[in-house]
Amino acid sequence: MGAILLWALLAPLTVFAGAIPTFQLLAMSFGTAFVAGVCMLALRGRAALAQLRQPIAPWAVAFAAIFGYHALYFYALTAAPPAEASLINYLWPLLIVLLASRLPGERLLPRHLVGAALGLGGTAIIVLGRGGAGTDSATVAGYAAAFACAVIWSSYSVSNRFFGSTPSAMIVGVCGAVAAAGLVVHLLAEETVVPGPGQAVAVVSLGIGPTGLAFLAWDHATKHGHVSLLGALSYLAPLLSTFLLVVAGHAPATPELAAAAALIVGGAAVASLPTGRKPAGPG
Repeated sequence: MGAILLWALLAPLTVFAGAIPTFQLLAMSFGTAFVAGVCMLALRGRAALAQLRQPIAPWAVAFAAIFGYHALYFYALTAAPPAEASLINYLWPLLIVLLASRLPGERLLPRHLVGAALGLGGTAIIVLGRGGAGTDSATVAGYAAAFACAVIWSSYSVSNRFFGSTPSAMIVGVCGAVAAAGLVVHLLAEETVVPGPGQAVAVVSLGIGPTGLAFLAWDHATKHGHVSLLGALSYLAPLLSTFLLVVAGHAPATPELAAAAALIVGGAAVASLPTGRKPAGPG
């Protein structure tokens, strides 16, 4: 729940960060998360810092997922309307439920298919309901990036349960690797923008919360909790994120947006209805 509440702030804080280039924002926010995380581990002693040394497989999976997801997500929020892009991205809770149904002890049920259809219906309202804006190439690219985010994050969340023996502290090191990769791409492909005071606050807030503490909490949850239940709990995120964007004035409170949110969240809720069976545990 802590990760979900923090991720609800991801879209608003990214919008508040303003016109900072995608990979510069990636480097700055994850760099903040890395520094804060190392300080936290250092306070716990050498044994805590030693947890950063782990096999290559969990490192590679976490790095690819976190770097790829956030590069696409930051791009999506600049290329497409923030609320709509955020909602498409938040198809990942539904995809978690669908993917978790293929794990040992779970199976794909009719309610999963109904939920998927409702979620896709909500996405269709977003993409097709904006008239000319919906057919603009840059906007479509933003929507596509947001959908790719959903696929990447759901796949990572389900597969992460197979690394249950890897301590979550490793994520601190992954944040550092993501920051370094973002910096390299930024220096090669982008022009540096000096953030103003408000943008700096947004970047630091991103680093400590949605790209910092949230990942430590989610890593622990996906390794030691029930994946389907985590997907169900995650349905709070799109509602909170969209609500915050509307309150902050970055999205209009339109009937279309409400209908899309209802379909996406409703579809996810239908897909996660209990079956009366004990869910399969991790491992």
